[in-house]
Amino acid sequence: MKPYIVIVHKDENSAYGMSFPDAPGCFSAADEIDDIFAMASEALELWAEGMREDGLPIPETRDFQVLRNDPKWAESFADAEIVIAVEAPWAQRREAAE
Repeated sequence: MKPYIVIVHKDENSAYGMSFPDAPGCFSAADEIDDIFAMASEALELWAEGMREDGLPIPETRDFQVLRNDPKWAESFADAEIVIAVEAPWAQRREAAE
């Protein structure tokens, strides 16, 4: 599974806000930049849990370049403080078990 691309924004006097183009409805925030990976992973875990509880499929992740060229996300990428990639927590557990 490809990692989830996370678009991180930062407005003056605010936390780092995170949006996940391939995880509709998944959002997170972190007060410190050092916490964004942990918060992003936690948000993905909770989002996936909710998807499974609702009987909804977890969408496939897309390549970074495909997302970057998606007009729906163009403004978010342009205004991003940084962009990170986060492995799905459930994929990490599956790999560890193998």
